[in-house]
Amino acid sequence: MTRLMDVAEVIRSKNSGPYELTFDIIFKDWKMFREFCDRNLIHHGLVARLYNIPEKKIINIVPFHPAKAIKVTIERPVVSGALGDTDVYGAQQHAPWLSLEFDL
Repeated sequence: MTRLMDVAEVIRSKNSGPYELTFDIIFKDWKMFREFCDRNLIHHGLVARLYNIPEKKIINIVPFHPAKAIKVTIERPVVSGALGDTDVYGAQQHAPWLSLEFDL
């Protein structure tokens, strides 16, 4: 098994406006980036399980070739800055990605 943390240079989250969160997975090398894209390893079902959300809350999953990255955008569970929001900038929401392992 291969840990995502071992093949990604950066795994981060951030707001994509007050209603959305974006996750960036930037790979260390082209081989792993292509492998993840070709095998569709980052998919709606995976994201839904990671965040315990219905797939309809996933806005998009896009490979971004210029950066060797995969970008995932979901609806924020709480609007940024609203009562009950614990992460106004969305910068701490990437933790579930850190424990992922893939059969590579």
